[in-house]
Amino acid sequence: MTTSTAPVSSSASSQRLAQLGLVVNALLAVVKLVAGLLGNAYALVADAIESSTDMIGSLVVWSGLRIASRDPDERYPFGYGRAEALAGAVVAALMLGAAIGIAIEAAQEIRTPHHAPAPWTLGVLALVIVVKEILAKRVLAASEASGSTAVAADAWHHRADAITSAAAFIGIAVAIIGGPGWEPADDWAALVAAAVIAVNGGLILRTAAHDLMDRAPGTALQDAVSSAALATAGVLAIEKLKIRKSGTAFYVDLHVQADPQLSLLDAHILSGRVKGAIRKRVPAAAGVLIHMEPYEPLEES
Repeated sequence: MTTSTAPVSSSASSQRLAQLGLVVNALLAVVKLVAGLLGNAYALVADAIESSTDMIGSLVVWSGLRIASRDPDERYPFGYGRAEALAGAVVAALMLGAAIGIAIEAAQEIRTPHHAPAPWTLGVLALVIVVKEILAKRVLAASEASGSTAVAADAWHHRADAITSAAAFIGIAVAIIGGPGWEPADDWAALVAAAVIAVNGGLILRTAAHDLMDRAPGTALQDAVSSAALATAGVLAIEKLKIRKSGTAFYVDLHVQADPQLSLLDAHILSGRVKGAIRKRVPAAAGVLIHMEPYEPLEES
């Protein structure tokens, strides 16, 4: 039986993007809030609220990545990788809370007569859409490269902001073009934005919950581990393959069957070769635990 653990490293670029997102969201929140209040556009105010949750979300993601990058110690022998998934869950909860708050306020605004939004608010929203979509694409690329749930949550948080800003743009444009009687259009746009935020928050929360509850990864990863083990000379069969994700890393637990006549030393050497083959095929496998067992061919009935 051989075990191997390695520090779960988080991408430095992901942390830098989280810091960048924190700064951008803070600036955009202030710009949208001021523009929404001065321009009489509640959809823009709702968007500012969403940006505020984005700002908190980026801070949570950054903190989660920093904690997840710590080396295992006596208190946490399996490392701190779960902090990354926990950060994703917190971001999702923030999105759901923001969606509920925006929906309640938008419903109240719809029932309250008010003036049409100022046309210049459309320019603010256009700028926001471009900035947030660029940031979302960069963060999403980083999440795909690292496999980080928290970074993916941050990316979709940015994209949700771009979508809500687009909804606000449409609502305000309708209110301006439609004239008297169409003033609530931007409030309805805020409701649409709230629905988009809620859906994305629910999807992110589901992914984070899967990671926290050790849900088995996709078949592609399991097949890669199985094929690497079976391709190792001396391995006659495998069974009981278990893989769990912790942060951006995977931990493998595998039972390997070999010649019953192998000495304890030879079995140990073989398990080391299997471990090396798996980690070569799957670099994200930070820990590989191999259980050596005697080969027992299936009897033909």
